Amino acid sequence: MMTRAQGIAFLLFAAIYCLATLLEPFAFSWVLKVIPLFILILSSVKLIRASYEKIFIAGLVFSTLGDYLLGYNGNAWFVFGLGAFLIAHLFYMVSFKPIQMPMTLQKWLFILLYSIYGLAMMTLITPGLGELFVLVLIYMTVLLFMAMATLLSDKSNKWLMIGGLSFVMSDSLIGINKFYQTIVYADFMIMTSYNFAQYALVRGLFDTAKAKRQINSSRLLTLSADN
Repeated sequence: MMTRAQGIAFLLFAAIYCLATLLEPFAFSWVLKVIPLFILILSSVKLIRASYEKIFIAGLVFSTLGDYLLGYNGNAWFVFGLGAFLIAHLFYMVSFKPIQMPMTLQKWLFILLYSIYGLAMMTLITPGLGELFVLVLIYMTVLLFMAMATLLSDKSNKWLMIGGLSFVMSDSLIGINKFYQTIVYADFMIMTSYNFAQYALVRGLFDTAKAKRQINSSRLLTLSADN
């Protein structure tokens, strides 16, 4: 998926920003925040072959917008940043279609666990949400549906599933830290799990896309040989 240089650059800039969160806020820190996503986008654009891959890239673009909004002025622009990420998750979900059928018992179990987790999280943070309750409820629902889609998609693989789970972990830390109780080194843990989540989703989707294209190419070669 990524070249060695792109992989090193992503890891380097992600690590720099994550470590920078341990320092006092500084001007233009949002620039460092968005660089890892720019690298993921640039490394992925050249791989696009199908429409669902374009839709996935749109999700990365809205994630980058969300990073900018929350990084530039997270307090004043929190609602707009949340909205950008909500749209990103919708794009991700659409790119993961179609759902693989039939549903196995294991998948139903994971759906149940995600649902219970979402209910527990909302119960925990609701007292601190105030007028943001409806927006956060909608966002949490969409986030969990996105994570479930990584399990249910016909493109599902370990990287996609890990990416969905890591995104839920990252956003849960944000919710707890902002609306329930301050967490020591929260920003470091949030950004570490978030950057890993984005990387895992990108790798998972394009690994599957590459595998599907190889299978289709093999089938075409077989048909050509038969004819």
